[in-house]
Amino acid sequence: MVSGGAASVAALLGVPHIAAFDVNAACAGFCYALGVADGLIRSGTSRRALVIGAERMTDWVDRDDVDTATVFADGAGAAVVVAAGRAGIHPVEWGGDGDKVGLVAIPDRHGSVTMRGQAVYRWVTSELTAVAAAACARATITLADLRGFVTHQANLRMIERLAADLGATNAAVARDIVETGNTSAASVPLVLSRLIDLGRVRSGDPVLLMGFGAGLSYAAQVVVCPLQHGTGRRGVRAGPPPGF
Repeated sequence: MVSGGAASVAALLGVPHIAAFDVNAACAGFCYALGVADGLIRSGTSRRALVIGAERMTDWVDRDDVDTATVFADGAGAAVVVAAGRAGIHPVEWGGDGDKVGLVAIPDRHGSVTMRGQAVYRWVTSELTAVAAAACARATITLADLRGFVTHQANLRMIERLAADLGATNAAVARDIVETGNTSAASVPLVLSRLIDLGRVRSGDPVLLMGFGAGLSYAAQVVVCPLQHGTGRRGVRAGPPPGF
């Protein structure tokens, strides 16, 4: 785990004196950071923000552990959040269950990540459907209104169970884990970008983002699908009010 990673990236981008900080919420990290950026822009503290989800999970994986070595992978994705005339990022529904912190952990802080996969599966499928519904309620839309469901790529069976339990029948569901693995905090931006590239979600579509994992932490929010530009760049238009 790199300390001061955000400041290092800012320096490499040639903007070493701006506010830059790390958000450590594991697989929920991108959604947490997006919620923070949304709040900073809504409050007037910032005009724009670069939100990055990046992981090198293979640094923390025991290659002989089938519960983790066959799942975790490396990746990075990013979004620019700017103020816009209408909401593009809706309020985040987030929280955690610290009593279960041992289900996904690095026990001695210097070894390899361990995961009790079946217990995590039971927690996700029993608790997080309500979180997704609450995120939609915060955005004043119904599950039927969703055009995309983007969860971090934890487990294919888990993703399909969540999608089925939500009943979001009009939403494109991301299943990138079969190609990319679980890239933790990088999963959500990578998957959203891929859905856009494939044309499965379009500019202006409401998309539910969700991440959950170590902590156990979770976060979900509805966003308006980012605008697409001919140059290949994408941004998230945010607040007063914020958005992609």
